[in-house]
Amino acid sequence: MAIDYAALKSRAFPEIRQAYGARECILYALGVGVGVEDSQGDNLRYVFEQDIRALPTMAVTLGYAGFWLREPDTGIDWANALLLDQEIALQRPLAASGEVIGRTRVGEIYDKGAGRGAFIVTLRELVDAASGAPIATMRCTEFVRGEGGFGGPPAPRPEHAKCPERAADATVRYPTSKQAALIYRLSGDDNPLHVDAATARSVGFDAPILHGLSSFGMAGRAIVAAMCGGDPARLRLIRGRFTAPVLPGETLRFNLWRIDARRCMFQVIVEERGVVALDSGEAEFTER
Repeated sequence: MAIDYAALKSRAFPEIRQAYGARECILYALGVGVGVEDSQGDNLRYVFEQDIRALPTMAVTLGYAGFWLREPDTGIDWANALLLDQEIALQRPLAASGEVIGRTRVGEIYDKGAGRGAFIVTLRELVDAASGAPIATMRCTEFVRGEGGFGGPPAPRPEHAKCPERAADATVRYPTSKQAALIYRLSGDDNPLHVDAATARSVGFDAPILHGLSSFGMAGRAIVAAMCGGDPARLRLIRGRFTAPVLPGETLRFNLWRIDARRCMFQVIVEERGVVALDSGEAEFTER
């Protein structure tokens, strides 16, 4: 079954209403590595119900329409889909509890040509269920290998911001646990690529890989710690491009460059292999 461009572009998604609270905040925090090294100090606020805070990147798990690429009527071989980039823009700090509505739509499907793959851009708006006030907007691109040639628009030439060539202004290291993917999937991303060895091997990986969004959430933690004075409410935007898989148990180094009082760039390195896992990272935050 091939991609039907018009049908996929106009695909209707149900609004997802979700109530959340301390349990969801804690599960997400554990899924992005809080507690692997130290659950005390500033980290305690993310895993202890008393005066708990939500990590801002948790917005990506709320009002989530599920792994919809796996649904048979999409015309997509979901096992060939890989997350390419992610952006979260926060219109307000993410509360530690509430009820939200997620509204998802397909932004565009770019055709790289027969046998060369496709880019699928998905957009989601997250609003407060009671007031309708906007909380966050999210954009992600997934590359689906072998799905081209369906007559969609050609992919635009990518324009990626380049990290400065000077030494980083701050460096943060976070280890991941062997259980990281098993924990992160409890926040809603149940793609078997991250837990089932047979699925991983079928798409060219030796073993299940860590969710890209877990590494992305760890980047958010590093930015809050190094650029936002430890205050998660200051983060307003984070985006980045995934360039290599991370294996559960590896250590990630986050190199951060301050651009000005409200912006930084970042890059994520897998220390054991010396590869760049996330590149062209950009973040914006409020001043103190």
